[in-house]
Amino acid sequence: MADPRHARPQDSQDRPPQPTPPQPRQGSPRTPTPPAPGPTAQAASAPERPAEPEPTAWIGWVMFAGLTMIVVGGFQAVMGLVSIFNTDFYLIIANKLAVPADYTTWGWTHLIMGGVVAVIGVALMAGTTWGRVAGVVVAALQAIVNFAWFPAYPLWAIIVIVVDILVIYALAVHGGEMKTYNARRDSRRI
Repeated sequence: MADPRHARPQDSQDRPPQPTPPQPRQGSPRTPTPPAPGPTAQAASAPERPAEPEPTAWIGWVMFAGLTMIVVGGFQAVMGLVSIFNTDFYLIIANKLAVPADYTTWGWTHLIMGGVVAVIGVALMAGTTWGRVAGVVVAALQAIVNFAWFPAYPLWAIIVIVVDILVIYALAVHGGEMKTYNARRDSRRI
């Protein structure tokens, strides 16, 4: 049985196929070259593209990334405060860490990083581009710092590293949609 996509209509089976006349090329001596379209012709023929990406269901991942960065930044700061004020809390002594340093130094590192991560999370929720870029960079740095911190507090380090990986994924894939989402949400309020 013949493929129906290649079947000819019934009335054309009785006539022989007609050859298609060759089309002259633009700019050939037989046809004049049409004038270049002006700004009005270009504006009328060019389809309008949205300035920002359309929000999709993935916007939830971006919100998750922003809120998670705020929460994880706060937890990271608390972990830093614990390290500064109670060095006996952790499982091993400081010189057995992946990067040998005293707990006070690690505490200040975690406290500062936690504050920065929380501020970037707020910028992500606002839909800023710098927040998206900084979010990917800081989440990667935070994952590396927690990898070095792993021997001192393994369970927490694993949790923070996994969350950082999810944040990086959400921001890299659909981070630009947050600005459009915020603009539409704000226009509905008015």
